[in-house]
Amino acid sequence: MHDIRAIRENPQAFDAALARRGEAPAAAEILALDEARRARIAAAEAAKAEQNRAAKAIGAAKARGDEEEFQRLRNEVAAKKAEVAAMQAEARELDARLQERLMWIPNAPAEDVPEGKDEDDNVEIRRWGTPRAFDFAPREHFDIAGARAGLDFETAAKLSGARFVVLRGAVARIHRALAQFMLDTHIAENGLTEVNGPVLVLPEAMRGTGQLPKFTEDSYRTTDDWWLIPTSEVTLTNTVAGDILEEAALPVRLTAHSLCFRSEAGSAGKDTRGMLRQHQFEKVEMVSITRPDASDEEQQRMLRCAEDILERLGIPYRTVILCTGDMGFSARRTYDIEAWLPGQNRYREISSVSTCGDFQARRMNARFRPAGGGKPEFVHTLNGSGLAVGRTLIAVLENGQNADGSVTLPQALAPYLGGRLTLTAEGELA
Repeated sequence: MHDIRAIRENPQAFDAALARRGEAPAAAEILALDEARRARIAAAEAAKAEQNRAAKAIGAAKARGDEEEFQRLRNEVAAKKAEVAAMQAEARELDARLQERLMWIPNAPAEDVPEGKDEDDNVEIRRWGTPRAFDFAPREHFDIAGARAGLDFETAAKLSGARFVVLRGAVARIHRALAQFMLDTHIAENGLTEVNGPVLVLPEAMRGTGQLPKFTEDSYRTTDDWWLIPTSEVTLTNTVAGDILEEAALPVRLTAHSLCFRSEAGSAGKDTRGMLRQHQFEKVEMVSITRPDASDEEQQRMLRCAEDILERLGIPYRTVILCTGDMGFSARRTYDIEAWLPGQNRYREISSVSTCGDFQARRMNARFRPAGGGKPEFVHTLNGSGLAVGRTLIAVLENGQNADGSVTLPQALAPYLGGRLTLTAEGELA
């Protein structure tokens, strides 16, 4: 959420930031609501002062036996009390409208974010690894013989419909090994604290990280108004909602392996085959809570944590900075890491690492108390995939595939697979 004081001080800068994201100007509308709200508050305070003055005069009128003045003052107090209540109700209604309007406005992009309309305008900043030269036509993950037995889309469709998969046998074990490898690396080497939290959250948590109200259709809700998380960013970030942390406690660095749920609204016809785009999937998430002056450096640290996972798995990738038109709602800067998928002959997103500044913190009222004293300040929040487990499985299968339908698995998974690093064409570990 945006700081209303900053909008008052520089409405032109606010509208300019929105324009960079392709959004219509909003400062005039917001400031009109804000001015009306403040006017009602001021009027209510003035009426309250008059009410208090009249209330004090009642005793004096009664003491001198002036019954007429006594009754007049009583009537004035009653009228002012009703007037104050009405003005306060109007102020609350205007404040609710203001807060709701602010809830729909995306974060302002950082100055170094490139201009652009969509993913075609994203800017590549580096690549790692060289895509393997195959002496056969590489297949997509669902057409690799060794993987087919473990990717059961038919049973999943019978159980749940389209965009689900049942993982079986060796493929299920590889998937689990990848998640464990990611978690162990982030905990033991990257200094993150593991969290196992709920996947059902209250609407306040979804509003805190920006999923609600704008993206209601992209998420699933239960009949009693719990929401299934689209990513454990929601759970991890909201652990500090409403808190005032000590500066010495920062940064807070968290990680979680969780189920994630997305309706994929608007993705009809996209990635309909395989498990690249699913309604239910698993992800290892990273979240950091930092001081404002440390968030940009923290984003680079998180980005390296995610890239390092791919490097250890031997998966070629490229890193891009998203343009203003392709960033997520809550982000002020986002880097995407795209893994090379030889079956598609292209790079596909496997991680997004975003800094949100104080945008989410304002929605959650998450602050810290400076060590040197002074008023509490809003923290900065960051999140990143470290990595999407299903997409990493796809990358491992496609990059490691062999002409006979078997798959050579990364050495980094050896401790999790009993040293067996071949998925045979029959779908067994060997």
